[in-house]
Amino acid sequence: MPANLSPEYKKAEAEYRKATDPQDRVAALSEMHRTIPKHKGTEHLRADIKTRIKQLTEEIKTGKKAGARGGPPTVIKPEGAGQIALVGPPNSGKSALHASLTGSHAESAPYPFATQWPMPGMLPVDDVAIQLVDLPSVSATHPIPWVGNALGPADGCLLVVDLCEAGCLERAVAVRDLLAERQVMLTTSWTTDGNHGDDVSPFTKHLPTVAVVNKVELLDECAEEIAVFRELTGFDYEILPVSVETGRGLELIGPLLFERLGVVRIYTKSPGKSPDMGRPFTLRRGQTVLDLAGLVHKDIARGFKYARLWGDGSFEGQQVGRDHLVADGDVIELHA
Repeated sequence: MPANLSPEYKKAEAEYRKATDPQDRVAALSEMHRTIPKHKGTEHLRADIKTRIKQLTEEIKTGKKAGARGGPPTVIKPEGAGQIALVGPPNSGKSALHASLTGSHAESAPYPFATQWPMPGMLPVDDVAIQLVDLPSVSATHPIPWVGNALGPADGCLLVVDLCEAGCLERAVAVRDLLAERQVMLTTSWTTDGNHGDDVSPFTKHLPTVAVVNKVELLDECAEEIAVFRELTGFDYEILPVSVETGRGLELIGPLLFERLGVVRIYTKSPGKSPDMGRPFTLRRGQTVLDLAGLVHKDIARGFKYARLWGDGSFEGQQVGRDHLVADGDVIELHA
């Protein structure tokens, strides 16, 4: 990607990275194309932007047509404390895992490619919920042209594998490689600082990943087989052994995702009243009081004066400013 990009272009690119709705992404892409410097060094990127605009525009049209027929969308709007996608090769048990964790009606069948469209569901974790999206199986024999866009809003993914399936090693590696071809890179880091240099493509999605080894009740030596799997695939993802059949390890998934996502629960109160402890706002580690104000109402963020804080490490009703970092469990009273 060329250097010397204008501030207007970089602002539009930042908006594109943050956008989850396809129409918002098209708007940001159009602004990127309008503001990008036009010289030989930007030819490839300009062509890439135009291609993305065309793909997303067609996806929006397809989604509207599918909606008219009663079909589901291909991109799921994020809800809850974060969105986690379930990806994996055919017959890995993704849909059964999704149904067990969320109570969804994700179709699970003993034949490949039973899942045809994204299926959302909510995984309760304490007093919040994390959205899990079951996606169609990833396989070279059954390509899903929209899978890259479907992963656009995701904050991370669970790579579900079944070590009892023939060719499981090759198929797991194929999932990683096929997604990489769609510019979706499965990574180990859950750090999302948003710091991207000019040499990083805005269309490369780095997706933090936990590998979920499913159906471990069928493995004779679970730890040894997982070690062999890690060695032969070269995967350095965090690995979690689970069994939908017996329930083993399922209780660990929610707390693990809560921690990896860096979820911060904030409880708000009005002056002179008790805080609402039943419905927290969810932010991420590193976000501020002003970020909370924006979630509550944009007018409060615009007119923000100060906040009062009740939480660990502060005295009762401590006055804080807009840049104060929030912490899980804080009770905050906003003043505007």
